[in-house]
Amino acid sequence: MNIDDHDNFYAITFEQQDFSSAEIKGKEFDNCTFKKCDFNEAILNKCNFIECDFLDCNLSLIKIQYSKFNDVTFRDSKLIGIDWTKVAWSNLATEAPVSFYKSILNDCSFYGLSLQELIIEECKAHHVDFREGDFSMANFTHTDLTGSMYGNTRLTNADFSEATNYDINVFQSDIKGAKFSRFDAVRLLDSLDIELVD
Repeated sequence: MNIDDHDNFYAITFEQQDFSSAEIKGKEFDNCTFKKCDFNEAILNKCNFIECDFLDCNLSLIKIQYSKFNDVTFRDSKLIGIDWTKVAWSNLATEAPVSFYKSILNDCSFYGLSLQELIIEECKAHHVDFREGDFSMANFTHTDLTGSMYGNTRLTNADFSEATNYDINVFQSDIKGAKFSRFDAVRLLDSLDIELVD
């Protein structure tokens, strides 16, 4: 199906389609599935994604302009360098409208966003900006968070079980009720400026 032929798509599966560097404007996708599609450097302008699944897709460096996401899942996908602050987030959402599983989110920004119950599970999330955001009850299990940034970040009741390489300053973020694996939780002591001895 040619994406230019229609403005509204319902329950359509797009497979192995190349949207790289294209501008996709004013489209609504409801209950659609994207498999092995390439959106590298695409522009999503005033689009609406409702209950969609992205499977094994490349969305690196997409530019999001006034587009909306509602109950959208990304699995086994590459999402490098995305500024998620440009999404037209709904003020009515009670939980994060996007979920990420086994995906690469390096160099993304969630700066200042309120995405409670966000799921970033079994992902590689290097150098991701979570500063000034509210990620209460988020799920970061089994995720590598090397170099990710936290500051004035709300992480109450978030789950970091089996997550690795996080550097969270306990004085600058709220981690009350958060779960950490015993071995990796030692990283939280780095902000205390103490020396550990055997």
